[in-house]
Amino acid sequence: MSNILRKILVTCALPYANGSIHIGHMLEHIQADIWVRYQRMCGNEVWFVSADDAHGTAIMLKSQDLKISSHALIKNIRKEHKIDFLNFNISHDNYYSTHSLENLYLLRNIFKSLNQKGLIQEKNISQFYDNIKNIFLPDRFIKGTCPICYAKNQYGDFCEICSAIYEPIDLIDPISVISGTQPILKNTKNLYFNLPIFSKMLKNWINSGVLDNVVIKKTEEWFKIGLKSWCISRDAPYFGFKIPNYQNKYFYVWLDAPIGYISAFKNLCFKNKYLNFNDLWDKKSNYELYHFIGKDIIYFHTLFWPAILEASSFRKPNKIFVHGYLTMNGLKLSKSKGAVIKASNWIQCFDSDSLRYYYASKLSNKIDDIEMNLEDFVQKINSDIVNKLVNLASRNASFINKYFNGYLSDELNDVQLYNYFVNSSIDIKKFFENRQFSFVVKESMRLLDIANQYINNKKPWKMIINKNNLIELQKICTIGINFFRIVMIFLKPILPDLSYKTELFLAIELNWKNINSPLLSHKINKFSLLYTRIKFEQINKLMNLCK
Repeated sequence: MSNILRKILVTCALPYANGSIHIGHMLEHIQADIWVRYQRMCGNEVWFVSADDAHGTAIMLKSQDLKISSHALIKNIRKEHKIDFLNFNISHDNYYSTHSLENLYLLRNIFKSLNQKGLIQEKNISQFYDNIKNIFLPDRFIKGTCPICYAKNQYGDFCEICSAIYEPIDLIDPISVISGTQPILKNTKNLYFNLPIFSKMLKNWINSGVLDNVVIKKTEEWFKIGLKSWCISRDAPYFGFKIPNYQNKYFYVWLDAPIGYISAFKNLCFKNKYLNFNDLWDKKSNYELYHFIGKDIIYFHTLFWPAILEASSFRKPNKIFVHGYLTMNGLKLSKSKGAVIKASNWIQCFDSDSLRYYYASKLSNKIDDIEMNLEDFVQKINSDIVNKLVNLASRNASFINKYFNGYLSDELNDVQLYNYFVNSSIDIKKFFENRQFSFVVKESMRLLDIANQYINNKKPWKMIINKNNLIELQKICTIGINFFRIVMIFLKPILPDLSYKTELFLAIELNWKNINSPLLSHKINKFSLLYTRIKFEQINKLMNLCK
Protein backbone atom coordinates (compact mmCIF):
# COMPACT_ATOMS: atom_id res chain seq x y z
CA MET A 1 0.00 0.00 0.00
CA SER A 2 1.30 3.46 -0.85
CA ASN A 3 -0.22 5.36 2.08
CA ILE A 4 1.12 4.88 5.60
CA LEU A 5 -1.80 3.65 7.66
CA ARG A 6 -0.25 3.28 11.12
CA LYS A 7 3.00 4.20 12.88
CA ILE A 8 4.19 1.47 15.20
CA LEU A 9 7.12 0.72 17.52
CA VAL A 10 7.58 -2.90 18.59
CA THR A 11 9.96 -4.11 21.29
CA CYS A 12 11.04 -7.48 22.64
CA ALA A 13 12.22 -8.12 26.18
CA LEU A 14 15.98 -7.72 26.42
CA PRO A 15 18.08 -10.92 26.40
CA TYR A 16 20.57 -11.02 29.23
CA ALA A 17 24.18 -10.50 28.17
CA ASN A 18 25.77 -13.30 30.17
CA GLY A 19 25.26 -16.13 27.69
CA SER A 20 24.07 -17.37 24.33
CA ILE A 21 20.66 -16.95 22.72
CA HIS A 22 18.68 -20.18 22.96
CA ILE A 23 15.51 -21.26 21.19
CA GLY A 24 13.46 -20.15 24.21
CA HIS A 25 14.57 -16.57 23.52
CA MET A 26 13.80 -17.13 19.85
CA LEU A 27 10.16 -17.90 20.62
CA GLU A 28 9.53 -14.29 21.61
CA HIS A 29 11.62 -12.68 18.88
CA ILE A 30 10.07 -14.89 16.20
CA GLN A 31 6.58 -14.12 17.49
CA ALA A 32 7.28 -10.39 17.39
CA ASP A 33 9.03 -10.60 14.02
CA ILE A 34 6.09 -12.40 12.39
CA TRP A 35 3.75 -9.66 13.64
CA VAL A 36 6.16 -6.94 12.50
CA ARG A 37 6.55 -8.47 9.03
CA TYR A 38 2.77 -8.72 8.68
CA GLN A 39 2.33 -5.06 9.62
CA ARG A 40 4.99 -4.04 7.12
CA MET A 41 3.25 -6.07 4.39
CA CYS A 42 0.12 -4.05 5.16
CA GLY A 43 2.01 -0.84 4.40
CA ASN A 44 2.35 0.33 8.00
CA GLU A 45 5.43 2.17 9.23
CA VAL A 46 6.94 -0.22 11.75
CA TRP A 47 10.11 0.11 13.82
CA PHE A 48 11.36 -2.95 15.67
CA VAL A 49 13.97 -2.60 18.43
CA SER A 50 15.55 -4.64 21.18
CA ALA A 51 18.84 -4.70 23.04
CA ASP A 52 21.10 -6.69 25.29
CA ASP A 53 20.37 -6.35 29.01
CA ALA A 54 24.00 -5.70 29.88
CA HIS A 55 24.17 -4.96 33.62
CA GLY A 56 24.01 -6.84 36.90
CA THR A 57 25.89 -9.09 39.30
CA ALA A 58 25.55 -12.13 37.02
CA ILE A 59 27.53 -10.41 34.29
CA MET A 60 30.20 -9.30 36.74
CA LEU A 61 30.60 -12.84 38.06
CA LYS A 62 30.56 -14.40 34.58
CA SER A 63 33.33 -12.09 33.41
CA GLN A 64 35.37 -12.98 36.50
CA ASP A 65 34.98 -16.68 35.70
CA LEU A 66 36.15 -16.04 32.14
CA LYS A 67 38.99 -13.79 33.39
CA ILE A 68 37.93 -10.93 31.13
CA SER A 69 36.42 -7.52 31.85
CA SER A 70 32.65 -7.09 32.02
CA HIS A 71 32.94 -4.64 29.12
CA ALA A 72 34.66 -7.28 26.98
CA LEU A 73 32.05 -9.86 27.94
CA ILE A 74 29.03 -7.78 26.96
CA LYS A 75 30.73 -6.68 23.74
CA ASN A 76 31.40 -10.30 22.73
CA ILE A 77 27.93 -11.46 23.74
CA ARG A 78 26.18 -8.69 21.82
CA LYS A 79 28.10 -9.58 18.67
CA GLU A 80 27.06 -13.23 19.10
CA HIS A 81 23.42 -12.31 19.82
CA LYS A 82 23.18 -10.14 16.70
CA ILE A 83 24.47 -12.99 14.53
CA ASP A 84 21.95 -15.41 16.06
CA PHE A 85 19.03 -13.08 15.39
CA LEU A 86 20.16 -12.47 11.82
CA ASN A 87 20.40 -16.24 11.27
CA PHE A 88 16.70 -16.49 12.15
CA ASN A 89 15.70 -13.49 10.00
CA ILE A 90 14.67 -11.37 12.98
CA SER A 91 14.20 -7.99 11.31
CA HIS A 92 15.28 -5.63 14.09
CA ASP A 93 15.74 -2.05 12.92
CA ASN A 94 18.12 -1.60 15.85
CA TYR A 95 19.57 -4.14 18.26
CA TYR A 96 21.35 -2.12 20.92
CA SER A 97 22.70 -2.42 24.48
CA THR A 98 21.67 -1.01 27.85
CA HIS A 99 25.35 -0.23 28.44
CA SER A 100 25.22 2.86 26.24
CA LEU A 101 25.51 6.62 26.52
CA GLU A 102 21.85 6.99 25.51
CA ASN A 103 20.72 4.67 28.28
CA LEU A 104 22.93 6.41 30.87
CA TYR A 105 21.59 9.82 29.82
CA LEU A 106 17.95 8.72 29.99
CA LEU A 107 18.45 6.79 33.23
CA ARG A 108 19.97 9.78 35.02
CA ASN A 109 17.28 12.14 33.73
CA ILE A 110 14.51 9.78 34.80
CA PHE A 111 16.09 9.29 38.23
CA LYS A 112 16.49 13.05 38.62
CA SER A 113 12.82 13.56 37.74
CA LEU A 114 11.71 10.89 40.21
CA ASN A 115 13.90 12.38 42.92
CA GLN A 116 12.63 15.92 42.36
CA LYS A 117 9.05 14.66 42.68
CA GLY A 118 9.82 13.03 46.03
CA LEU A 119 9.31 9.51 44.68
CA ILE A 120 12.68 8.17 45.84
CA GLN A 121 13.10 7.15 49.48
CA GLU A 122 16.17 6.00 51.39
CA LYS A 123 15.72 3.00 53.66
CA ASN A 124 18.00 1.17 56.04
CA ILE A 125 17.41 -2.53 55.50
CA SER A 126 18.80 -5.96 56.31
CA GLN A 127 19.93 -7.82 53.22
CA PHE A 128 21.46 -11.23 52.59
CA TYR A 129 25.24 -11.16 52.34
CA ASP A 130 27.63 -13.89 51.23
CA ASN A 131 30.33 -13.91 53.88
CA ILE A 132 32.56 -16.15 51.77
CA LYS A 133 32.48 -14.03 48.58
CA ASN A 134 32.04 -10.69 50.42
CA ILE A 135 29.09 -9.54 48.32
CA PHE A 136 25.47 -8.54 48.91
CA LEU A 137 23.32 -11.10 47.15
CA PRO A 138 20.89 -10.00 44.43
CA ASP A 139 17.52 -11.77 44.31
CA ARG A 140 18.60 -14.20 41.60
CA PHE A 141 21.67 -15.31 43.57
CA ILE A 142 19.63 -16.62 46.47
CA LYS A 143 17.59 -19.79 46.31
CA GLY A 144 15.36 -21.46 48.80
CA THR A 145 11.83 -22.66 49.49
CA CYS A 146 8.95 -20.42 48.39
CA PRO A 147 7.22 -18.93 51.48
CA ILE A 148 3.83 -19.15 49.76
CA CYS A 149 3.58 -22.58 48.08
CA TYR A 150 6.70 -24.18 49.63
CA ALA A 151 8.16 -25.10 46.25
CA LYS A 152 11.87 -25.78 46.61
CA ASN A 153 14.79 -24.30 44.67
CA GLN A 154 13.09 -20.94 43.96
CA TYR A 155 14.76 -17.57 43.44
CA GLY A 156 14.85 -14.79 46.01
CA ASP A 157 12.22 -12.59 44.37
CA PHE A 158 9.82 -14.72 42.37
CA CYS A 159 8.40 -18.25 42.50
CA GLU A 160 8.20 -19.96 39.11
CA ILE A 161 5.63 -22.43 40.46
CA CYS A 162 2.98 -20.16 42.03
CA SER A 163 4.19 -16.79 40.60
CA ALA A 164 4.39 -15.25 44.07
CA ILE A 165 6.45 -12.07 44.52
CA TYR A 166 8.31 -11.76 47.83
CA GLU A 167 11.41 -10.37 49.50
CA PRO A 168 14.59 -12.51 49.62
CA ILE A 169 14.50 -12.57 53.42
CA ASP A 170 11.09 -14.28 53.20
CA LEU A 171 12.66 -17.37 51.59
CA ILE A 172 12.75 -20.51 53.68
CA ASP A 173 16.22 -22.09 54.05
CA PRO A 174 18.02 -19.58 51.80
CA ILE A 175 21.28 -20.56 50.13
CA SER A 176 23.80 -18.40 48.25
CA VAL A 177 24.01 -19.55 44.63
CA ILE A 178 27.55 -18.21 44.43
CA SER A 179 29.16 -20.11 47.32
CA GLY A 180 26.52 -22.68 48.24
CA THR A 181 26.58 -21.47 51.86
CA GLN A 182 23.84 -20.00 54.03
CA PRO A 183 23.95 -16.19 53.74
CA ILE A 184 23.94 -13.84 56.70
CA LEU A 185 21.85 -10.71 57.18
CA LYS A 186 23.77 -7.45 56.98
CA ASN A 187 22.58 -3.86 57.26
CA THR A 188 22.79 -1.54 54.26
CA LYS A 189 21.02 1.51 52.84
CA ASN A 190 19.08 1.32 49.58
CA LEU A 191 16.92 3.58 47.45
CA TYR A 192 13.25 2.81 46.84
CA PHE A 193 10.77 4.02 44.25
CA ASN A 194 7.33 4.82 45.69
CA LEU A 195 5.26 2.40 43.60
CA PRO A 196 2.15 2.35 45.85
CA ILE A 197 1.43 6.03 45.16
CA PHE A 198 0.56 5.04 41.58
CA SER A 199 -1.99 2.37 42.57
CA LYS A 200 -5.04 4.26 41.29
CA MET A 201 -3.39 5.18 38.00
CA LEU A 202 -2.18 1.62 37.48
CA LYS A 203 -5.60 0.08 38.23
CA ASN A 204 -7.19 2.35 35.62
CA TRP A 205 -4.41 1.69 33.13
CA ILE A 206 -4.43 -2.11 33.30
CA ASN A 207 -8.20 -2.06 32.67
CA SER A 208 -7.95 0.34 29.72
CA GLY A 209 -7.52 -2.43 27.10
CA VAL A 210 -3.74 -2.56 27.29
CA LEU A 211 -3.74 -6.07 28.79
CA ASP A 212 -5.57 -9.29 27.96
CA ASN A 213 -7.96 -10.59 30.62
CA VAL A 214 -5.71 -13.35 31.92
CA VAL A 215 -2.86 -10.84 32.39
CA ILE A 216 -5.23 -8.40 34.14
CA LYS A 217 -6.21 -11.13 36.60
CA LYS A 218 -2.56 -11.94 37.28
CA THR A 219 -1.74 -8.25 37.83
CA GLU A 220 -4.73 -7.75 40.12
CA GLU A 221 -3.35 -10.46 42.42
CA TRP A 222 -0.46 -8.12 43.29
CA PHE A 223 -2.90 -5.33 44.12
CA LYS A 224 -4.64 -7.68 46.57
CA ILE A 225 -1.35 -8.40 48.29
CA GLY A 226 -0.59 -4.68 48.29
CA LEU A 227 1.98 -2.83 46.18
CA LYS A 228 5.32 -2.22 47.87
CA SER A 229 8.04 0.34 47.28
CA TRP A 230 10.53 -0.92 44.72
CA CYS A 231 14.26 -1.16 45.45
CA ILE A 232 16.16 0.51 42.60
CA SER A 233 19.71 0.39 43.98
CA ARG A 234 22.43 -2.21 44.51
CA ASP A 235 25.64 -2.20 46.51
CA ALA A 236 29.14 -2.53 45.10
CA PRO A 237 30.65 -4.69 43.77
CA TYR A 238 28.29 -4.49 40.80
CA PHE A 239 28.48 -3.99 37.04
CA GLY A 240 26.23 -1.17 35.91
CA PHE A 241 25.74 2.59 36.15
CA LYS A 242 26.63 4.37 39.38
CA ILE A 243 23.97 6.48 41.10
CA PRO A 244 25.07 10.13 41.20
CA ASN A 245 25.89 11.50 44.68
CA TYR A 246 25.80 8.07 46.32
CA GLN A 247 28.99 6.24 47.22
CA ASN A 248 29.26 2.62 46.01
CA LYS A 249 25.63 2.52 44.91
CA TYR A 250 24.50 1.36 41.48
CA PHE A 251 21.19 1.49 39.64
CA TYR A 252 19.40 -1.86 39.83
CA VAL A 253 19.37 -3.62 36.46
CA TRP A 254 15.56 -3.70 36.40
CA LEU A 255 15.48 0.09 36.40
CA ASP A 256 17.80 0.61 33.44
CA ALA A 257 16.74 -2.50 31.46
CA PRO A 258 13.25 -1.31 30.37
CA ILE A 259 14.68 2.15 29.76
CA GLY A 260 16.64 0.23 27.12
CA TYR A 261 13.47 0.26 25.00
CA ILE A 262 13.65 4.05 24.92
CA SER A 263 17.42 4.28 24.45
CA ALA A 264 17.39 1.72 21.60
CA PHE A 265 14.90 3.94 19.79
CA LYS A 266 16.88 7.08 20.65
CA ASN A 267 19.96 5.49 19.08
CA LEU A 268 17.87 4.54 16.02
CA CYS A 269 16.85 8.20 15.68
CA PHE A 270 20.54 9.09 15.56
CA LYS A 271 21.04 6.57 12.74
CA ASN A 272 17.84 7.48 10.88
CA LYS A 273 17.25 11.22 10.56
CA TYR A 274 13.65 10.59 9.41
CA LEU A 275 12.74 9.70 12.99
CA ASN A 276 12.08 12.19 15.76
CA PHE A 277 12.49 10.89 19.30
CA ASN A 278 9.74 13.04 20.82
CA ASP A 279 7.25 12.03 18.12
CA LEU A 280 7.16 8.57 19.66
CA TRP A 281 7.89 8.95 23.38
CA ASP A 282 5.88 12.10 24.03
CA LYS A 283 2.58 11.53 25.87
CA LYS A 284 0.68 12.94 22.88
CA SER A 285 2.42 10.62 20.39
CA ASN A 286 0.40 9.26 17.46
CA TYR A 287 2.67 6.20 17.31
CA GLU A 288 1.50 2.88 18.67
CA LEU A 289 3.84 1.12 21.12
CA TYR A 290 3.77 -2.64 21.74
CA HIS A 291 5.91 -4.73 24.10
CA PHE A 292 6.33 -8.49 23.55
CA ILE A 293 7.30 -10.19 26.83
CA GLY A 294 7.28 -13.56 28.60
CA LYS A 295 4.87 -14.29 31.45
CA ASP A 296 7.73 -14.35 33.99
CA ILE A 297 8.20 -10.58 33.74
CA ILE A 298 4.57 -9.45 33.80
CA TYR A 299 5.04 -7.68 37.15
CA PHE A 300 7.80 -5.43 35.88
CA HIS A 301 5.91 -4.43 32.74
CA THR A 302 2.39 -3.98 34.10
CA LEU A 303 3.22 -2.20 37.35
CA PHE A 304 6.79 -0.99 37.74
CA TRP A 305 7.40 0.13 34.14
CA PRO A 306 4.16 2.10 33.52
CA ALA A 307 4.61 3.82 36.89
CA ILE A 308 8.15 4.89 35.93
CA LEU A 309 6.88 6.14 32.56
CA GLU A 310 4.05 8.07 34.20
CA ALA A 311 6.35 9.60 36.79
CA SER A 312 8.91 10.69 34.19
CA SER A 313 6.33 12.06 31.69
CA PHE A 314 6.90 9.46 28.96
CA ARG A 315 4.08 7.78 27.05
CA LYS A 316 2.95 4.27 28.02
CA PRO A 317 2.49 1.26 25.70
CA ASN A 318 -0.76 0.68 23.82
CA LYS A 319 -0.57 -3.03 24.50
CA ILE A 320 1.62 -5.59 26.24
CA PHE A 321 1.64 -8.96 24.48
CA VAL A 322 2.48 -11.81 26.86
CA HIS A 323 3.50 -15.34 25.89
CA GLY A 324 4.15 -18.53 27.85
CA TYR A 325 7.33 -20.53 28.29
CA LEU A 326 8.88 -22.85 25.76
CA THR A 327 9.04 -26.31 27.31
CA MET A 328 10.55 -29.64 26.34
CA ASN A 329 9.36 -32.78 28.09
CA GLY A 330 7.39 -30.43 30.33
CA LEU A 331 10.48 -28.53 31.51
CA LYS A 332 11.06 -24.83 30.87
CA LEU A 333 13.97 -24.23 28.51
CA SER A 334 16.29 -21.77 30.25
CA LYS A 335 19.97 -21.07 30.82
CA SER A 336 19.55 -21.02 34.59
CA LYS A 337 18.06 -24.51 34.62
CA GLY A 338 20.65 -25.92 32.25
CA ALA A 339 17.95 -26.94 29.74
CA VAL A 340 19.15 -25.20 26.62
CA ILE A 341 19.23 -25.61 22.84
CA LYS A 342 21.38 -22.75 21.62
CA ALA A 343 20.26 -20.91 18.50
CA SER A 344 23.73 -21.40 17.04
CA ASN A 345 23.42 -25.17 17.50
CA TRP A 346 19.96 -25.25 15.96
CA ILE A 347 21.07 -23.44 12.81
CA GLN A 348 23.82 -26.04 12.27
CA CYS A 349 21.18 -28.78 12.05
CA PHE A 350 17.99 -27.15 10.77
CA ASP A 351 17.03 -24.07 8.80
CA SER A 352 15.47 -21.01 10.45
CA ASP A 353 12.15 -21.19 8.57
CA SER A 354 11.44 -24.58 10.13
CA LEU A 355 11.61 -23.25 13.69
CA ARG A 356 9.63 -20.13 12.76
CA TYR A 357 6.92 -22.28 11.20
CA TYR A 358 6.77 -24.73 14.11
CA TYR A 359 6.42 -21.91 16.62
CA ALA A 360 3.78 -20.20 14.46
CA SER A 361 1.79 -23.45 14.32
CA LYS A 362 1.56 -23.35 18.13
CA LEU A 363 1.42 -19.63 18.91
CA SER A 364 -1.81 -17.97 19.99
CA ASN A 365 -2.63 -14.77 21.84
CA LYS A 366 -2.81 -16.73 25.10
CA ILE A 367 -0.04 -17.22 27.65
CA ASP A 368 -0.08 -21.01 27.58
CA ASP A 369 3.29 -22.75 27.49
CA ILE A 370 4.43 -24.21 24.17
CA GLU A 371 5.80 -27.75 24.19
CA MET A 372 8.71 -28.46 21.84
CA ASN A 373 8.66 -32.03 20.52
CA LEU A 374 11.43 -32.63 18.02
CA GLU A 375 9.86 -35.70 16.40
CA ASP A 376 6.59 -33.85 15.99
CA PHE A 377 8.61 -30.93 14.59
CA VAL A 378 10.20 -33.08 11.85
CA GLN A 379 6.89 -34.66 10.89
CA LYS A 380 5.08 -31.31 10.79
CA ILE A 381 7.68 -29.59 8.61
CA ASN A 382 7.81 -32.47 6.13
CA SER A 383 4.04 -32.85 6.05
CA ASP A 384 3.10 -29.18 5.79
CA ILE A 385 5.94 -27.41 4.00
CA VAL A 386 7.31 -30.20 1.82
CA ASN A 387 4.33 -32.46 1.06
CA LYS A 388 1.60 -29.83 0.88
CA LEU A 389 3.09 -26.41 0.15
CA VAL A 390 6.19 -26.94 -1.97
CA ASN A 391 4.74 -30.02 -3.67
CA LEU A 392 1.82 -27.92 -4.95
CA ALA A 393 4.28 -25.58 -6.65
CA SER A 394 6.50 -28.36 -7.94
CA ARG A 395 3.81 -30.52 -9.53
CA ASN A 396 2.21 -27.60 -11.39
CA ALA A 397 5.43 -25.86 -12.38
CA SER A 398 6.78 -29.02 -13.99
CA PHE A 399 4.00 -28.93 -16.61
CA ILE A 400 4.16 -25.13 -17.08
CA ASN A 401 7.93 -25.23 -17.58
CA LYS A 402 7.94 -28.29 -19.84
CA TYR A 403 4.98 -27.68 -22.13
CA PHE A 404 4.38 -23.91 -22.06
CA ASN A 405 7.88 -22.42 -21.80
CA GLY A 406 7.08 -21.17 -18.31
CA TYR A 407 4.02 -19.15 -19.33
CA LEU A 408 0.79 -19.27 -17.34
CA SER A 409 -2.54 -19.27 -19.17
CA ASP A 410 -4.45 -16.08 -19.89
CA GLU A 411 -7.49 -17.14 -17.85
CA LEU A 412 -8.47 -19.29 -14.87
CA ASN A 413 -10.65 -22.32 -15.28
CA ASP A 414 -12.32 -21.85 -11.86
CA VAL A 415 -12.66 -18.18 -10.92
CA GLN A 416 -15.07 -19.01 -8.11
CA LEU A 417 -12.56 -21.26 -6.36
CA TYR A 418 -9.81 -18.68 -6.84
CA ASN A 419 -11.99 -16.02 -5.21
CA TYR A 420 -12.67 -18.42 -2.35
CA PHE A 421 -8.93 -18.57 -1.68
CA VAL A 422 -8.58 -14.78 -1.96
CA ASN A 423 -11.50 -14.16 0.40
CA SER A 424 -9.76 -16.29 3.04
CA SER A 425 -7.38 -13.33 3.44
CA ILE A 426 -10.06 -11.55 5.50
CA ASP A 427 -9.74 -14.12 8.28
CA ILE A 428 -5.98 -14.48 7.81
CA LYS A 429 -5.48 -10.77 8.42
CA LYS A 430 -7.57 -10.92 11.58
CA PHE A 431 -5.52 -13.86 12.82
CA PHE A 432 -2.26 -12.02 12.18
CA GLU A 433 -3.44 -8.83 13.85
CA ASN A 434 -4.57 -10.79 16.93
CA ARG A 435 -1.33 -12.85 17.00
CA GLN A 436 -3.28 -16.06 16.39
CA PHE A 437 -0.56 -17.48 14.20
CA SER A 438 -1.62 -21.08 14.73
CA PHE A 439 -4.91 -20.19 13.04
CA VAL A 440 -2.99 -18.72 10.08
CA VAL A 441 -1.14 -22.03 9.73
CA LYS A 442 -4.28 -24.15 10.08
CA GLU A 443 -6.22 -22.12 7.53
CA SER A 444 -3.28 -22.18 5.11
CA MET A 445 -3.00 -25.96 5.40
CA ARG A 446 -6.74 -26.34 4.89
CA LEU A 447 -6.52 -24.35 1.69
CA LEU A 448 -3.53 -26.38 0.52
CA ASP A 449 -5.52 -29.57 1.07
CA ILE A 450 -8.25 -28.15 -1.16
CA ALA A 451 -5.72 -27.06 -3.80
CA ASN A 452 -3.90 -30.39 -3.89
CA GLN A 453 -7.16 -32.30 -4.01
CA TYR A 454 -8.29 -30.11 -6.91
CA ILE A 455 -5.15 -31.02 -8.86
CA ASN A 456 -5.57 -34.69 -7.94
CA ASN A 457 -9.13 -34.68 -9.27
CA LYS A 458 -8.12 -32.97 -12.54
CA LYS A 459 -5.22 -35.44 -13.11
CA PRO A 460 -3.04 -33.18 -15.30
CA TRP A 461 -0.55 -36.03 -15.81
CA LYS A 462 -3.19 -37.79 -17.92
CA MET A 463 -3.92 -34.74 -20.06
CA ILE A 464 -0.53 -34.74 -21.74
CA ILE A 465 -1.50 -37.94 -23.55
CA ASN A 466 -4.03 -36.05 -25.64
CA LYS A 467 -2.63 -32.89 -27.26
CA ASN A 468 -6.15 -31.44 -27.49
CA ASN A 469 -6.18 -31.14 -23.72
CA LEU A 470 -3.10 -28.91 -23.50
CA ILE A 471 -5.08 -25.66 -23.21
CA GLU A 472 -7.04 -27.09 -20.29
CA LEU A 473 -3.83 -28.47 -18.79
CA GLN A 474 -2.29 -25.00 -18.82
CA LYS A 475 -5.35 -23.53 -17.10
CA ILE A 476 -5.36 -26.20 -14.40
CA CYS A 477 -1.66 -25.76 -13.63
CA THR A 478 -2.04 -21.98 -13.74
CA ILE A 479 -4.68 -22.00 -11.03
CA GLY A 480 -2.53 -24.46 -9.08
CA ILE A 481 0.36 -21.98 -9.19
CA ASN A 482 -2.01 -19.19 -8.14
CA PHE A 483 -3.23 -21.23 -5.17
CA PHE A 484 0.40 -21.66 -4.14
CA ARG A 485 1.03 -17.93 -4.54
CA ILE A 486 -1.95 -16.98 -2.34
CA VAL A 487 -0.93 -19.31 0.47
CA MET A 488 2.66 -18.06 0.24
CA ILE A 489 1.37 -14.49 0.68
CA PHE A 490 -0.33 -15.71 3.85
CA LEU A 491 2.83 -17.41 5.08
CA LYS A 492 5.35 -14.75 4.03
CA PRO A 493 5.70 -13.22 7.53
CA ILE A 494 6.37 -16.71 8.91
CA LEU A 495 8.67 -18.10 6.19
CA PRO A 496 10.96 -15.29 4.95
CA ASP A 497 13.57 -17.58 3.32
CA LEU A 498 11.01 -19.66 1.45
CA SER A 499 9.18 -16.45 0.49
CA TYR A 500 12.35 -15.02 -1.03
CA LYS A 501 12.91 -18.18 -3.09
CA THR A 502 9.24 -18.18 -4.10
CA GLU A 503 9.45 -14.59 -5.34
CA LEU A 504 12.42 -15.53 -7.51
CA PHE A 505 10.55 -18.57 -8.82
CA LEU A 506 7.29 -16.71 -9.55
CA ALA A 507 9.10 -13.53 -10.69
CA ILE A 508 6.74 -11.39 -8.63
CA GLU A 509 6.61 -9.87 -5.14
CA LEU A 510 4.33 -11.56 -2.65
CA ASN A 511 2.11 -8.86 -1.18
CA TRP A 512 -1.46 -8.11 -0.14
CA LYS A 513 -2.15 -5.42 -2.71
CA ASN A 514 -2.04 -7.78 -5.74
CA ILE A 515 -3.66 -10.81 -4.11
CA ASN A 516 -6.98 -10.15 -5.87
CA SER A 517 -5.37 -10.23 -9.31
CA PRO A 518 -4.32 -13.72 -10.44
CA LEU A 519 -1.05 -14.30 -12.28
CA LEU A 520 -2.11 -14.66 -15.92
CA SER A 521 -0.06 -14.61 -19.14
CA HIS A 522 2.92 -14.40 -16.84
CA LYS A 523 6.22 -16.21 -17.19
CA ILE A 524 7.51 -18.02 -14.15
CA ASN A 525 11.09 -19.16 -13.78
CA LYS A 526 12.21 -22.75 -13.94
CA PHE A 527 11.31 -24.54 -10.75
CA SER A 528 14.26 -25.35 -8.52
CA LEU A 529 14.28 -26.95 -5.10
CA LEU A 530 12.52 -24.57 -2.70
CA TYR A 531 12.84 -26.64 0.46
CA THR A 532 14.64 -29.78 1.57
CA ARG A 533 12.96 -32.57 3.49
CA ILE A 534 14.15 -32.88 7.11
CA LYS A 535 15.57 -36.18 8.34
CA PHE A 536 15.22 -37.63 11.82
CA GLU A 537 19.00 -38.07 11.99
CA GLN A 538 19.27 -34.29 12.26
CA ILE A 539 17.71 -34.53 15.72
CA ASN A 540 20.59 -36.74 16.90
CA LYS A 541 23.09 -34.23 15.51
CA LEU A 542 21.37 -31.43 17.44
CA MET A 543 21.29 -33.40 20.68
CA ASN A 544 24.99 -34.22 20.35
CA LEU A 545 25.80 -30.52 19.90
CA CYS A 546 23.82 -29.69 23.04
CA LYS A 547 25.74 -32.10 25.28
